[in-house]
Amino acid sequence: MTADQGGSTTSEPESSESLKIFGAVLKSLREQANLTQEELARRLGYSSAYIAKIEQGKRFPPSDLPSRAAEPLGTVGAKVLAAAVRSLTRRPGLASWFQQWAGIEEEAISLYAYECRAVPGLLQPESYIRAVFDQQIPPLSEEQFEQQVTARQERQRILDERPNTEFSFLIEQAVLERGLGGAQVTREVISNLLEQGSRRNVQILVMPLRQEEHAGIDGQMYLAERDTHQWVGYIEGHDSSTLLTQPKLLSSMLQRYGKMRSQALSHAATADLLRKMQGAL
Repeated sequence: MTADQGGSTTSEPESSESLKIFGAVLKSLREQANLTQEELARRLGYSSAYIAKIEQGKRFPPSDLPSRAAEPLGTVGAKVLAAAVRSLTRRPGLASWFQQWAGIEEEAISLYAYECRAVPGLLQPESYIRAVFDQQIPPLSEEQFEQQVTARQERQRILDERPNTEFSFLIEQAVLERGLGGAQVTREVISNLLEQGSRRNVQILVMPLRQEEHAGIDGQMYLAERDTHQWVGYIEGHDSSTLLTQPKLLSSMLQRYGKMRSQALSHAATADLLRKMQGAL
């Protein structure tokens, strides 16, 4: 998402030694319990792919993993996992909350996004991704640049892999009018928005430039509903990010998001606007 707009804070976490060690601990405990990845995932309420990534050291474990593990791995196993979580370290510059958000995003049954800065990361074609990272300050090395591009494209797989997840994106028209990367990049962005918006489970709405009533004046926000039907919020900016779990705050965010949906252009009107913008380029 563009809950991953920045360079160093936004890619999928690289495998660090501490993450690899944690993954090895989880794998050892799972095997001691005579469970396959699929069996453990089912009993924890995660997907087997998610468990596999944690064991490979490619995903930061969710904060509730030790408590969930008490039943399938036993009390001792849960305590071992809790100790392993406390020993985790992160690479300098990687936003700690984003590592958890990446896992939440991947498992969400509903995912909402409001963006007033840039096209949401899940909807960015490669040319736009490259234009975004071209703006990174301080500049990325060529290797870092390609890693960031690959990481963002990898995360976009959830649009294909989660057909039962409800995706909703609210995007300010000004973001598209800005023309980041030039006319050709903007054409590709709009084409991708029209394509992704045709999916049965994806809603893309544009907030028009002129809108006297606007509930989103507090800025961008992301919301995810877990399979437990608990909601989590996420905000990010200037190489920092925050995961939000307070029920009162989440209630307000969901109300604001619902209000913005009613203030934005309809699905059909959004598609019409995008086609007009595409034809004008």
